[in-house]
Amino acid sequence: MTDAIIKLTAAEIAARIASGELTAVEVTEAHLARIEAVDEKVHAFLHIDREGALAQARAVDEKRAKGEKLGPLAGVPLALKDIFTTEGVPTTVGSKILEGWIPPYDATLTKKLKDADVVILGKTNMDEFAMGSSTENSAYGPTGNPWDLTRIPGGSGGGSSAALASFQAPLAIGTDTGGSIRQPAAVTGTVGVKPTYGAVSRYGMVAFSSSLDQGGPCARTVLDAALLHEVIAGHDPLDSTSIDAPVPPVVEAARNGSVAGMRVGVVKQFRGEGYQAGVIQRFDESVTLLKELGAEIVELDCPSFDLALSAYYLIAPSECSSNLARFDGLRYGLRTGDDGSHSAEEVTSLTREAGFGAEVKRRIMLGTYALSSGYYDAYYGSAQKVRTLIKQDFDKAFEQVDVIVSPTTPTTAFPIGERADDPMAMYLADLCTIPTNLAGNAAMSLPCGLAPEDNLPVGLQIIAPAMQDDRLYKVGAAVEAAFVEKWGHPLLEEAPSL
Repeated sequence: MTDAIIKLTAAEIAARIASGELTAVEVTEAHLARIEAVDEKVHAFLHIDREGALAQARAVDEKRAKGEKLGPLAGVPLALKDIFTTEGVPTTVGSKILEGWIPPYDATLTKKLKDADVVILGKTNMDEFAMGSSTENSAYGPTGNPWDLTRIPGGSGGGSSAALASFQAPLAIGTDTGGSIRQPAAVTGTVGVKPTYGAVSRYGMVAFSSSLDQGGPCARTVLDAALLHEVIAGHDPLDSTSIDAPVPPVVEAARNGSVAGMRVGVVKQFRGEGYQAGVIQRFDESVTLLKELGAEIVELDCPSFDLALSAYYLIAPSECSSNLARFDGLRYGLRTGDDGSHSAEEVTSLTREAGFGAEVKRRIMLGTYALSSGYYDAYYGSAQKVRTLIKQDFDKAFEQVDVIVSPTTPTTAFPIGERADDPMAMYLADLCTIPTNLAGNAAMSLPCGLAPEDNLPVGLQIIAPAMQDDRLYKVGAAVEAAFVEKWGHPLLEEAPSL
C-alpha cells in the first residue's frame, strides 16, 4: 500500500483524499515510512516534523468528515526547503550559525501552505544560505542524487529535489537565486519552476541576494507544480517587492498544454564549449519535438548572456555581504566566545568564523570588496549595467517569440567532490539559468530524457516573460505529455530503486 501511495502524483493524492478513497493520515504515514526507509542514504531532510505533519493530516480528515470544502492540495505532503521560517520548527538555512534556531513566526509562503491544508513533512537540506550548485556546501553534509547516490542532486535546493526523486514527498518548495530550483530539477528528473520575481512572497525567506531570490514550486509533474504555484503565489503587503497583480492562470494552462502556433526561441549563446554531448542531443530532440507539436522555431542572438555569469557573481555576493551582516552572534543563533573575556566585536568575529562555511565566507569577502570605496562603480555598478543589457536582450527576444528554450544545465549530475576545490567549475553549472534571475522573468525545468553517456536525467528549460508564467505551464504540459507518450516518464519508469 505504501509503495502505491508514494508513486501517486499530488493531484491524484488530493483527489483520492477528497473522495474518501484515502485519508490524509494514511498518505502522510506512507511518506513518513518512506523517509524512515531511505533518507539515511539520501539525506534529503534536515528535520522531520512527524508530529506536526500528522496533526495537519488529522485536521484535513476532520474537515472532510464534517463536509467542509477541501482545497486542491488538501492533505498532500510537502518537503520545505530549510530557508523558510516555520513557527516552532528549526530553520537553519543549512548553516551552523543558525543551528537549533526555532523561529517564532511563519514565512508568508509557509502560512499559505498551512492555510491550503498542505501537510509539511519537514525541512530539506540545502547549500548554506543557498550559496552553491550542488548541496555540498551544507554544514550538515551533502545530499545524494537518488539516481546515483555518489552524485550531486543539484543546488542549492538539492534536498527538495532529492526528496521528490526518491518518492519521499510528492511536492517540495525551493528557492532560485541563480538556478537553485531549476538546476536540481534538471539533474534529478523532476519539475522546478522559478516564478516571476515578486510573484511569490519573500517575507520570512532568509535572504541571500534580495534582488534575485525567488521561492517556487518543485514537483514530479507539470500539473502538480502548477497546483502548488497557485497556492504559494500572490501579493503580500509584508514584502515590498511583491507584485500586486492577479496570479496568472497556471493550472488552466497546465491542464490545456499546447504549443500549436507558438513561436519558440533558441538562443545561440546557450550551447558550445562545456556542454555535454548527451545534454545537447536531448535538447535538440526536444526542439524537434516542439516543431512536431506545431511550434515555430526562431533562432535568437542574445550577446549579453555571455556576460551573465560574471555579472551575477558580483551582484549576488555584494547583496549577500549586506544581508548576512545581521548574523553577529549577539541577537540570535550561534554565539561563540561570550565568556566575559571578549568584546562584542570579538564575539561577532569568533561567531562568524565558527558559524559560516568556506563558500559563504568567500562570497562575503567578494561582495565586501566589490562594494568598497573606490571599487563600487568599477565592479557592482558595472555588473548592474550588464544586468540592464541582459534585460534588454530578453525584451528584444520576446518581441519575436512567446517563450525561449535551452538546456537547463550544461551537464548531468557530477560526482560529489569533483568540483569542490574548483569554484569556477562549480559556478558554470548555472550558466543557462542565471540570465533569467538577472532579468526577473519566469522559467521552468522539466525532464527531457536521459543522457546516453551516463543514463542520467537531462532538463529542458523554458523561459517566459515576466508575469506570463502560464506560458511555462502551457508549453511544459504539452512537452511532458509528448515525452511520456513517446518515451515514458523517466522518473517513474527508469529511476534506480533505493
